[in-house]
Amino acid sequence: MAFNYYSNNGRGGGFLASLPPVTKNLIIINVIVFLATLVNEDFMIGTFALFYPTSQYFHWWQVVTHMFMHGGFWHIFFNMYTLLIFGSVVERYIGPKKFLLFYFVCGLGAVALHFGVEYWQMQSYMEGAALGNATALQRIEAIKFTPTVGASGAIYGVLMGYAMIFPESKMTLLFPPVTLSAKWMVVVFAVIELFTGVTGLNAGIAHFAHLGGMLIGWLMILWWRKRGILFDQDKL
Repeated sequence: MAFNYYSNNGRGGGFLASLPPVTKNLIIINVIVFLATLVNEDFMIGTFALFYPTSQYFHWWQVVTHMFMHGGFWHIFFNMYTLLIFGSVVERYIGPKKFLLFYFVCGLGAVALHFGVEYWQMQSYMEGAALGNATALQRIEAIKFTPTVGASGAIYGVLMGYAMIFPESKMTLLFPPVTLSAKWMVVVFAVIELFTGVTGLNAGIAHFAHLGGMLIGWLMILWWRKRGILFDQDKL
């Protein structure tokens, strides 16, 4: 069975022109937003980063806009590098429209699990706060006023999608330089995220958002595969 995949049809345009459209535009938008954040960090974080729903800084659009925000050069570099390497492959396989849907639904799934965990934490602190426990009050304030930024939830979903589509392809970590098949690599990532999220060993990272993105990515690929619509026969 023949399928049509994207190409630049021999046209010039350099590196960006060779990328599939959704991956390319996501990278461009992320870079633009990052540069804007460097210019006016307070406004960008206060307006577009993700805050807990009961925070005075929360706005409904933040569930989407925070996916384009990043906390520093290395944060955006590794996210965009991963999107470039794996997102390009997944987009070429399932098509641009489906990939765009996949990316944002994974990102929203990350938000849902992240908020769910924060809600559970808030409830656990409420009793202590009602009794005037200073530590509980501080932790509630930290949840309400700490912004969450990054495309990592959606990116982890893309990694899961890649591993499900190409389970036997090899992936090598930069550090430590370990090579595993994609299906086992995402298992390792998931275990690490779960362990660090539960134990709190690596604070300041939304580990459960990563797990939420992976979970939704897994469910979406399973669903599309079950219905026989995992990839498009026409890829513009």
